[in-house]
Amino acid sequence: MKNIIAFLFFPGFFVANAQNNLNIVPIPAEVKMNNGSFTINKDTKIIMPGSTEKTAVLLSDFIAGNYGLKLETSVALNKKNKRNAIYFEHDAFKYGTGNGYYSLLIKENGITVGSGTDEGFFNAIQTLFQLLSTSKIDLTLSQMVISDYPRFGYRGMHMDVGRHFFPVSFIKKYIDYLAAYKFNKFHWHLTEDQGWRIEIKKYPDLTNIGAWRNGTIIGRYPGKGNDNIRYGGFYTQEEIIEAVQYAKDRYIDVIPEIEMPGHSSAAIAAYPWLSCFPEKPTEIPEKMMSQKSNEEQKKGRIKLVQETWGVFDDVFCAGKDSTFKFLENVIDEVSNLFPSKYFHIGGDESPKTHWKICPACQQRMRDNNLKDEHELQSWFVQRIEKYLNSKGKTMIGWDEILEGGLAPNAVVMSWRGEKGGIDAAKQNHQVIMTPGNPVYFDHTQSKNEDSVTIGGYNPIEKVYAYEPIPKELNVEQGKYILGAQANMWTEYLGYPSKVEYMMFPRVTALSEVLWSPAAKRNWEDFQRRLPSVYEQLDKQKINYSKAYYDLKATVMPTDDYNGVLWKLESKFQNASINYTPGIYGYAAGYTEPIKITTTEKYSASLYAGGKEVSVVKQKFSFNKATGKKITMVTEPSDKYPGNGAFTLVDGVQNEAGLARSSEFLGFMGNNLDVTIDLGKDMDISTVTLHVLKQNGSWIYLPNQIEVTYIPYLDNAVVTRHQPIETITVDVKQDEDLDRITITKEKFCRYIQVRAKNYGNIPSGKPGGGNPAWLFVDEIEVQ
Repeated sequence: MKNIIAFLFFPGFFVANAQNNLNIVPIPAEVKMNNGSFTINKDTKIIMPGSTEKTAVLLSDFIAGNYGLKLETSVALNKKNKRNAIYFEHDAFKYGTGNGYYSLLIKENGITVGSGTDEGFFNAIQTLFQLLSTSKIDLTLSQMVISDYPRFGYRGMHMDVGRHFFPVSFIKKYIDYLAAYKFNKFHWHLTEDQGWRIEIKKYPDLTNIGAWRNGTIIGRYPGKGNDNIRYGGFYTQEEIIEAVQYAKDRYIDVIPEIEMPGHSSAAIAAYPWLSCFPEKPTEIPEKMMSQKSNEEQKKGRIKLVQETWGVFDDVFCAGKDSTFKFLENVIDEVSNLFPSKYFHIGGDESPKTHWKICPACQQRMRDNNLKDEHELQSWFVQRIEKYLNSKGKTMIGWDEILEGGLAPNAVVMSWRGEKGGIDAAKQNHQVIMTPGNPVYFDHTQSKNEDSVTIGGYNPIEKVYAYEPIPKELNVEQGKYILGAQANMWTEYLGYPSKVEYMMFPRVTALSEVLWSPAAKRNWEDFQRRLPSVYEQLDKQKINYSKAYYDLKATVMPTDDYNGVLWKLESKFQNASINYTPGIYGYAAGYTEPIKITTTEKYSASLYAGGKEVSVVKQKFSFNKATGKKITMVTEPSDKYPGNGAFTLVDGVQNEAGLARSSEFLGFMGNNLDVTIDLGKDMDISTVTLHVLKQNGSWIYLPNQIEVTYIPYLDNAVVTRHQPIETITVDVKQDEDLDRITITKEKFCRYIQVRAKNYGNIPSGKPGGGNPAWLFVDEIEVQ
C-alpha cells in the first residue's frame, strides 16, 4: 500500500489558504466556501461502509505516511463517533450512481465524503489529498462543500511502448499519475514496427524475435547512423495481468492496442508468412541499418525488426486466411488479459504498395467486389470488428478506418486533426478526440529546444484551450464525442524521466479540459495554480518541463520596414533579462524590443533569484527582403501558422527542420502566394525559397516555383524601367532540397513568389490520398 501512497501524493496536495483561493487540479464542478475550519488530529476516526474499505485505507495510509498519524478506522456509526471523523457515506439514492460523482462536506466537527459509487469515493480522496496541508503539524482544512463530477466519460492518456520499452514498475507509476488527476482510461500501445511487447503463448517468436531490434537510429530522423545496440523487452502475461489489476484498483480502464494491418514489421520479422512477400528482405536504408542486421541479411535472414522510425510498406497480408487466423488467435489471448470492453486495432498509416501487387490481395478484392485497396482495408477492418464483437469487444481505430467505409460499431480515434472525428460523429459513430495539435505530448513544449523531440509545438496554454467538441457539430452530434486523450509516442522518449518531462505539466491542463465543466475553465486561474503544481512536483522529484516560464522571443516588423524587432518576455515574476551583443558588444539589460538591422547572432538570458533560468539564442541572416512589407493571398493552416506572412522575411532561417516546426508556414494542399515590397527599385540577382522535405511526414517539395519581378512604375529612374517578367522553375521531387534558388538579374521593387503544392500524396505512400503539406520558412533576395 505504501507504493500507492507515494505516487498518489505527488500532484499537488495544496492547502486552501483562502476561501476563494483553492489550488485543486482539475477544478471541481461546484465549490461553496464557508467560515471556519476542521483539523485532523490523532483522535480523528475514519468511518466507512465495507464497500469503501479499500479507498478509505488509502486515505488512512496517506495520512499515516505523510503526517505520522495512524487514524482509527471503523465500520460502525452512531451520532457520537461521527464527530471528529472522516465519514464515508455510501448512498446511491442520495448521491446517484453517475460516473464518478462525489461530494465533500467539510464542517467544524468532521468531513463527510459522499458518493453512490466506489469510483466516486476514489475521486473524492484525490481531491482530499490536494486539500490537505503539506505541513506535518497543521492538518487544517477550510470548511467548504464540494460537489464534483466529470464532464466526459472518456478521459485518457496513451503510452507507446513499441518504439521504446518501459518496465511494469514505470507503467504502474504512469497509472498513478493518471489516477491522481482523475483520468480513467489508459491506452496501452503494445505493438509496433520497432518491437512487439506482449507475450502471446501460441506465438512465442513474437517476443523471442519480434521484441528485439539490432540497433536504433541516432538522433532525429533520418538520423546520423545506427547505435548498433540490441534493444527491446516485453511484458509476460503475468505482468500484464498485474498492471491491469493495478489500474483497476485505481478505477482506470486499460485499453490494449494491437496494430493492424500496418505497423506490423516486428510481427512479420517473427513470422514472415504474415507478409504478402515472405521472401522479400526488410528494407532499412543502409545508413540507418545496424551492422548486425546488415550481416544477418547477407547470411540469409530476410525479415527484420525495424530500426528507424516512419511508415513501412511491409504490412499484414489481407489476402491470406492464415493472417486472420493469426490475428484471431492473438485477439483471443489479449482479450483474456484485458477486461476492458474496448480493443484498439490501430488501422493507421498502412501503405497499400504491397497489396497492389500481391496476387492474394488482388484475388481477395475480386472475390469481394472491392474497387480499390482502400476498400480492401475497410473489408479487413470490418472482418476484424466482427470477430471482436463476437468476443464482446468494441473496436477502436485511428481515423484511417473511415477510409473505404466505416465498420458498423467502431469507435473512431481522431488524430489527423478533428475532421475524422467530425465526419464520424455526423455518421452517428462514437468518437475519441486526440488531434496531434494540441494533444500529442511527444511534441515539444518549448521553442527553446532543450532535447530531441519529434517536432511540433504544443505548449501548455494550447492544451488548456482545447475544446474536444468541435463547433462544427450540433448538440445532438456532439453527444457522440466520448471525450479525448493525449498521446505519448516514444520515438525520442527513451527513459522514464523524459516521459515525465513531456507529460508534466501538460497533463494537468488536459485533466481540467476533460473533467471540469467548460464554464469553470479559466486560464488565468489555472496559471495562478501552476506554481503550486510545480512546488509539489519538485518535492516528489518528478521531472517536468518549465517551458511555461521560458524566455520567449518574437521577431516583429518595424514601423518603417527597416530591420526587425526582437521582443523578449517571460511569465516569470521579478526576473531580469540580459542580452548580447548589446551596446559596444557587451551584455545589456533588456527594457524594450531590440532593433536589429544586420546579420548577427544574439543571445538572451533570464535571471531569477540570482540564477540563470532560461536562455534563448537566435541567429539573424539579413538580405534585401528581411524586415520588408509582405502580403499573402492564402493563409497557412492554423496548425502551422508561424508568425504569419512575416515569417518569410524575419531573417530567421530554420536549420532544425520539424524540431522547430513553429517557424514554418504550413500549407495543406494549398499554394504559397506572397508579394514582397522592397521599398524601392533595386538590383536583384537571386530569389531563394527555403523549404522542407520530409515525405514520411506528408511534407513534400513544391512542384513548381514562380517568381514575378515587378518594377515601381512611378520611379523617377525611367531609364532603368524593365517590364514585368515571370520566371518559372519545375522542382524535381527526387532531390533532397532545403532551398530552391532562381537566378535572374533584375531591377525592381516588388517580388511575387508562388510555390505550387505537390497535390495529393500517391497511394501507398504515408498519407496516401491526402493533400500534401508545403512547408516554407524564409525568402531570401540578393
